[in-house]
Amino acid sequence: MLSKRAVVLWTGGKDCNLALFEAIQQGYEIVSLLSFVPLYPNFKAHPIRMMQQQANALEIPHAIIPISEPYKESYEAAILKIKEEYGIDNIVTGDIAGVHGNTNWISDRSISAGVNVFLPLWHLNREEVLNKLIALRFKVIFSCVKEPWLSVDWLGKEMNAESILALKELHLRNGMDICGEAGEYHTLVLDGPLYKKSISIDSFISRKEDALMYMDIAAVSLFAKCPYPS
Repeated sequence: MLSKRAVVLWTGGKDCNLALFEAIQQGYEIVSLLSFVPLYPNFKAHPIRMMQQQANALEIPHAIIPISEPYKESYEAAILKIKEEYGIDNIVTGDIAGVHGNTNWISDRSISAGVNVFLPLWHLNREEVLNKLIALRFKVIFSCVKEPWLSVDWLGKEMNAESILALKELHLRNGMDICGEAGEYHTLVLDGPLYKKSISIDSFISRKEDALMYMDIAAVSLFAKCPYPS
């Protein structure tokens, strides 16, 4: 019988944060957040420093797991090692849908290690995902956006009822995925129901590389938060 010990695959974005919350609601014991990274990571939407700040704010350990080519074998070896080192039977991921109709990569790579993959958001309605984030009072900002779907003024904007409405209007106009599943945008979470502290982005510079625009975050701080109202 599988235990409920689990790790959560972590990018710092909205989906992994919501998946963490849902996993805890389902009784999973989260022992660590894990981020698979290439040998020379240069994440623009989800800087490693921000992931570490989130882990500090959540008071959950965070580990970096290097991967390299050939990726299939590298992921499978890493997952087996994670199972043995952390004593877990489960991996939690915030994936919503397959890319280009493919099956779930982490689920496929976990079979040989005998690890269960919990996907609480898998194939959920896109609007339901966004509305749940708002209802649970996650503080989500747009950290990276891509033309032609979104413009630079979205950087740093908070996800709320107004911005969700704008995303739905853009979906009708240009077909963009309102959850950004085709890379139209990426997010960072600065607060939420599990966070022991809030994260403040004190300063950033907007950068542009080809069609990609992102927040180059210069200064971040953590601060004590008031309890969520019941």
